[in-house]
Amino acid sequence: MNVPTPQKRFITIIKKKVSPSFFIILVILAACIIAGSSRHILPFLDIIELKTIDLRFVARGEKSPGRDVVLAVIDEKSLEKEGKWIWPRKKIAALVQRLVEAGARTIVFDIVFSEPDNTSVAALADLRQAMDALHIENPALKAHADQLIVQTDNDQHLAAAIAAAGASGTAVVLGHFFHIKPDETAHITPEILSRHQATIAGAACRSVQYTSEKAFLNTGFLEVFAPESNIPVIAEATPYSGYFNMVSDKDGVIRWVPGIFQFNNTLYAHLSMNALAAYLDRPLTVFVDETGVSHIQIGDIRIPTDELGRIMVNYRGRAKTFPHIPVTDILNRQVDPARLKDKLVLVGVTATGVYDLRVTPFDTDFPGVEINANLMDSILARDFLHQPVQVKLLDIAAMLLLGGLLGWLIPKIKVISGFMTAIALLTGYILVCVYFFSTRGIVLNTVYPAVTIVLMYISLSVYRYVVEEKQKRFIKNAFSTYLAPAVVDQLIASPDRLMLGGEERQITAFFSDVAGFTSISEKLAPDALVELLNEFLTEMSDIILDQKGMVDKYEGDAIIAMFGAPNDLENHAQAACAATIKMQNRLSMLREKWEKEKNLTIRMRAGLCSGPAVVGNMGSKNRMDYTMMGDTVNTAARLEGVNKVYGTFSMISETTYEAAKAIIFARELDAINVVGKTIPVKIYELIGFRDQADDNQIQGIRLYENGLNAYRQRQWDLAIGFFEQAMTKIPDDPPSRVMMARCRAYQSDPPAPDWNGAYVMQTK
Repeated sequence: MNVPTPQKRFITIIKKKVSPSFFIILVILAACIIAGSSRHILPFLDIIELKTIDLRFVARGEKSPGRDVVLAVIDEKSLEKEGKWIWPRKKIAALVQRLVEAGARTIVFDIVFSEPDNTSVAALADLRQAMDALHIENPALKAHADQLIVQTDNDQHLAAAIAAAGASGTAVVLGHFFHIKPDETAHITPEILSRHQATIAGAACRSVQYTSEKAFLNTGFLEVFAPESNIPVIAEATPYSGYFNMVSDKDGVIRWVPGIFQFNNTLYAHLSMNALAAYLDRPLTVFVDETGVSHIQIGDIRIPTDELGRIMVNYRGRAKTFPHIPVTDILNRQVDPARLKDKLVLVGVTATGVYDLRVTPFDTDFPGVEINANLMDSILARDFLHQPVQVKLLDIAAMLLLGGLLGWLIPKIKVISGFMTAIALLTGYILVCVYFFSTRGIVLNTVYPAVTIVLMYISLSVYRYVVEEKQKRFIKNAFSTYLAPAVVDQLIASPDRLMLGGEERQITAFFSDVAGFTSISEKLAPDALVELLNEFLTEMSDIILDQKGMVDKYEGDAIIAMFGAPNDLENHAQAACAATIKMQNRLSMLREKWEKEKNLTIRMRAGLCSGPAVVGNMGSKNRMDYTMMGDTVNTAARLEGVNKVYGTFSMISETTYEAAKAIIFARELDAINVVGKTIPVKIYELIGFRDQADDNQIQGIRLYENGLNAYRQRQWDLAIGFFEQAMTKIPDDPPSRVMMARCRAYQSDPPAPDWNGAYVMQTK
């Protein structure tokens, strides 16, 4: 007599007592909480959430800005009066002088002076060169020409005006920008890069405080690739500068300003941050915790940021919410000095067709300089928008509370009542979000709790009026056919349930084979061979499965596996390499055991390649397997065999190395032309985990790499010397011996003049 265990009785009770609708509620809540917590899983919902922030700005309405920040704009009126942009630097110098005369406390340029102004001195310089060419020996005339060049040097005029402003107590903050994409920096030489880095020293964060050692190791900053700065003569005139880059969200709207950028392991502050530090005469400090940037502090003003150091701009309203003072009026002393005295004056271009149009929550035609004004004004007013860590907990609590309440009510109330309840909860939560945004500056997530309400209502309504009704009809009518042949008949009636086909996925293909297995099998009886093979395949397969790989098939002693399909595995190359290293380590332990017990030495060769492949159910309608095919798969199979040439046991492609190099220790062996491929393939030996490499290995690999470089440059003697040195660090290193032999062969029979350094494989 079978007595049910307590576990079985518990499961039986749960099945009887808990309705399917309860599981629907759990699934919806879990899915929404996971998506809402991690974000970026459903990009279209993230974009909708961004739009709700814009609507909250509109619902809140405009705010009156403070009086500390004023805009001196190069607008249409200024261009009409002063001439087309770009103006001579002497005119900018005059602007600085007028602002200093009016008593401005800080002048901020949302402009970069990245090229010399040669408009005034070019003719004089040409005249001076002509005098030298004609051998005119008139010292007084030459000295006069040199003096005129200096006097008409507009860059010197501007630099002098900036320096004089600083000496009189008016800080001048210069603007520059960073190239944020690596492909934008191809034209910048190391010398130019070094000069730019020197001229932006004023923007570097001199005070960075880390909450812990782990925080000190944090690398989660926004990385940039090269600065585009002011020319040295102008940059050296003031200690203050900052970048004015702005990065839009996915929908093109500027909602955040990157408060911090990292370049060459140094943090740099945004133009707005350094301008406020200069205006308030207070130090700027960046605080970093284990999650990233915690906040930025200027004096006693704590500025909330996200973990990347971005600051949400609390816009005051549409364009020209801040009064725009035309620069031409300042130049011609037509502005009341009281409007400028003790102000932070932000100088920028707003003339149509000249300035960079921006999209903001309030406007689609917004001057970038006024975005900085909005940011600085909100900081001075301590009026911030922020999403503290606690808000994410509130988001989750809202999803649990609203979704759970609706899920509990829907099965108990009528259709109309359920609909009205869902609308009431949705409207109420939206109003709460608007209230916290408008009065507290707290940005609650609107979309995911709203989606939770909508999904909960729709799912439970569908279940209630479709699934439950279907179950009732089934109970009423289906007993007559309950015992009819089911599975086979259903498949015959609906053959599309089993369909052939595949999809292209990014995967890492894995091929392995036991070296010399034929000779091993000849030494063992059939049952002993099966036992050995089963033990080997079990141990190796367990490691593959542990690393979330899939064993495709076994072909005798060979294992074919894939990482990244059918399951999604973002770091499939790292997982495949980790599995290979662990397999080789485990096989080393088994080899010692088998050498003692069976007098057998078993080694495994493995080949890995990462890239696109077609994966899916393939075969016939009667028999199919989930497998992979494509060039990536073929390359992995080839690399497994190429191990024989170099005396290695784990070989990976360049694509695998690039994707996994953060965790692995590997060396480039060679570039080869494999059979069936015309383009050379770089191959790497997978040695182990990066954090487990010893000094001898590291030194040996460096020597091998030096030898490989010399080999590719046809410097055979030099290459042989390096490979010999490598073998002193890695005794009896097979790849070094192979490459030395190849160098000696090429000494007597050099490769063709058009040789590209790749070795042509003769076999598969």
